[in-house]
Amino acid sequence: MPPKLAVIAGDGIGPEVVREALKVLEAVEAVHHPGITVETLPYGADHYLSTGITIPPAEMQRLGRDVDAILVGAIGDPRVPGNEHARDILLGMRFQLDLYVNERPARLFDERLTPLKGKTVRDLDLVVFRENTEGLYVSMGGAFKVGTPDEITIAEELNTRKGVERIIRHAFSWARTHGRTRVTMADKANAIPAHALWRRVFEEVGAEYADITRDTRYIDAMAMDLVRTPESFQVVVTGNLFGDIISDLASILVGGLGMAPSANRHPGRVAMYEPVHGSAPPLAGKDVANPMAAILSLAMMLDGIGEEAAALAVERAVRAAIAAKVGTPDVGGTLGTRAVGDWIAERVRAG
Repeated sequence: MPPKLAVIAGDGIGPEVVREALKVLEAVEAVHHPGITVETLPYGADHYLSTGITIPPAEMQRLGRDVDAILVGAIGDPRVPGNEHARDILLGMRFQLDLYVNERPARLFDERLTPLKGKTVRDLDLVVFRENTEGLYVSMGGAFKVGTPDEITIAEELNTRKGVERIIRHAFSWARTHGRTRVTMADKANAIPAHALWRRVFEEVGAEYADITRDTRYIDAMAMDLVRTPESFQVVVTGNLFGDIISDLASILVGGLGMAPSANRHPGRVAMYEPVHGSAPPLAGKDVANPMAAILSLAMMLDGIGEEAAALAVERAVRAAIAAKVGTPDVGGTLGTRAVGDWIAERVRAG
């Protein structure tokens, strides 16, 4: 059966960057013929404000059952101050579809994009694997006596043996499959006793991969070392909150959030792909948003459905654009969102 892609353009700059990613997909179809069928879904702030519906439970089940991949632009709108729709759509997909792997590569395409002096493209090529279904983001806890001097808020961090082991095992397996020789695990076990689980499981699972070096860092040291010696890192595995933070830091080191794609996976099931950047409402409609993160997320999607040649063609086109200084202002270019998408699409067509 032809691969099925569901698209949720979302809010703010989301529709703009998704439009360019789909433009590149059209070029991919013209050259590589993967035969992907695209279904556009309406979910986002506009839909929620007009209907009161974030995403129906039956629709979530259908996505998990009937499509191969989901591409999301960005979710978040100041007209929804409680962010209910973002929580139900993004976190809902991660939790309800059990997309426990959040994969965030950080690769430097050109030395002029990094703020780090003296670092080269060889020094910045890593991937962060963030546990995606546990940690502090499960919203366990609550608030008591809100708005009073005695207000109390509690947020509990959830870590299970199953959750920790499967993300760590995935990181080691990915490293071996992709020729990486070192896996680093970041935690805060010196201050949070529960993180001893991460240390113990990391050693137990890592012992099964004798060909891969194991490395553990406390998260604060990890952040400092990522800036000082990024070449020390190949594969990083960590929890939900730390993974969110450290992957954003890594993206800044390779050109910013506009260059940062991501995948949310459960191997063997539907996967959700999205640029790491947010919806950036102040930039919406101005033709200045960088579409490269969305286009690179498309490349990850193509690779995920077995279209490796098409995925490489898209990545090569993005690299060529950067080398030719074709880009939006955030990466030193002078073009708008549409023009960048046009250039990359034409490069894919040219082969």
